[in-house]
Amino acid sequence: MSEGNGVRGTTVDKAFEALYATDDGSLDTAASLLAADPGADAELSRRGEEFVRTLWTRGWQPADLVRMARRELSDEHVRLLADLIRAETTSYERLPHRWQPQLDALDTAEGRPTDRFSRATTVLELYRLLVRLPRLDAVGPVPGEALPPAAAGEPRMLGRIRALLAKAEATGYPEEAEALTAKAQELMARHSLDEATLAAGAPSPETPGAIRIGVEPPYEQAKAILLDAVATANHCRAVWNEAYGFSTVVGFEADLDPVELLYTSLLVQGTAAMTRAEAEQRAGGRKRTKSFRQSFLLAYANRLGARLAATSRRVAAEAPTLLPALASREVAVGARTDELFPETRTTRVRAAWDEAGWTHGASAADQAGLHPPRPRLP
Repeated sequence: MSEGNGVRGTTVDKAFEALYATDDGSLDTAASLLAADPGADAELSRRGEEFVRTLWTRGWQPADLVRMARRELSDEHVRLLADLIRAETTSYERLPHRWQPQLDALDTAEGRPTDRFSRATTVLELYRLLVRLPRLDAVGPVPGEALPPAAAGEPRMLGRIRALLAKAEATGYPEEAEALTAKAQELMARHSLDEATLAAGAPSPETPGAIRIGVEPPYEQAKAILLDAVATANHCRAVWNEAYGFSTVVGFEADLDPVELLYTSLLVQGTAAMTRAEAEQRAGGRKRTKSFRQSFLLAYANRLGARLAATSRRVAAEAPTLLPALASREVAVGARTDELFPETRTTRVRAAWDEAGWTHGASAADQAGLHPPRPRLP
């Protein structure tokens, strides 16, 4: 038995030399080796789970890996990766906060039957991507580490915000959507104020944390600006990593989930408004253009940032004695951001100007225009 395991290990070891080669010919040779040895399949899967487990310790989370596989490879690779992630994470008694929704979002569709060579090629292409991923700054605990006590259910405030935003996304009336979204932002601002009140009364050892939020193409610069606006209005900081398709939002724990909720909802609402505006343009004889959509989303993000910030300022002004506590928390968030990203740079927006798109986007946000901010890059 041990001899057989040794032979299979040798086959996989030889095949894995291709993961570090620069030519596809080596990958084809390795796939042929694996295809000819069915006994190596179990070892191949075990090694894949090891790659995934190593990436958890290097700062990656399930959604990050799936995002990279989707950007760089095919649906078949994404399905294979989902299987590896599910298999690897079943061994833990409890997973870190925010991991379960990522696992629930994994692709569950079954792939098409393929021959052994094609299957081996897909496995090796995926593993080659995984072994080349760099270390990321951790934004939470790793499976297997000691975890804080699990929270009992979703905070009531978060449930109320979720319900308001769901109604805003579902309504066909822009005025109603705007009112519901404004109410959600007001709830977020008041909740942040409540947290500052608690901190001012009895300072806690809590320090700012961080989450990663996918910023997917197309028009990712406009989306990064929108996320930055939502984060800034809610006492957080956002740093965009263009190469890996996400922004890291740094803030106190009570603010992070609401920021993700609001950003996701505003993106849904903005996309729907953009689709309606394009339909109006086409009805008037104008062709659908990329510059129209870019300009629309930039104006939308720009004006929404002003509206959200104004709401937060108004709520904070109702409790002026808490302004020092809020300022102290924002200083802590800034310090944590600088710690995670000691080197950042600004980037100019790369977008073709379209006046009609900008006008429609500004109208969708229903606020006075500002020049677009520049997202920060690590």
